[in-house]
Amino acid sequence: QVHLVESGGGSVQVGGSLRLSCAASEDTATMFCMGWFRQAPGKEREGVARIREDGTTTYADSVEGRFTISKDNAKNTVYLQMNSLESEDTAMYYCAADHQWCTLDEGGKILRNWGQGTQVTVSS
Repeated sequence: QVHLVESGGGSVQVGGSLRLSCAASEDTATMFCMGWFRQAPGKEREGVARIREDGTTTYADSVEGRFTISKDNAKNTVYLQMNSLESEDTAMYYCAADHQWCTLDEGGKILRNWGQGTQVTVSS
């Protein structure tokens, strides 16, 4: 079981930026997959971005070009830099990790380790 702790959420105006952090209890250098997901009120959880063990990244179309996922293996931490935030980005953001699977599909339900989430609110 990988313990994940998210931080960095908050309230920001449209067009602003936030950086989310996810601290992992295991070595992120050897973690097959780490990802960010979000769930807005009344909506299903959706994938936002993922980063594989080798550093390759994938993004949801809705955030491509605005969000950047990265990891610092020395700190066992994964980040999500969010720029040009829109009101539609308002959601609870969750970090996930898995040693075997790596997908943004179906809200990442196949991924086995999840954090408690951090709230992001974007207002105009």
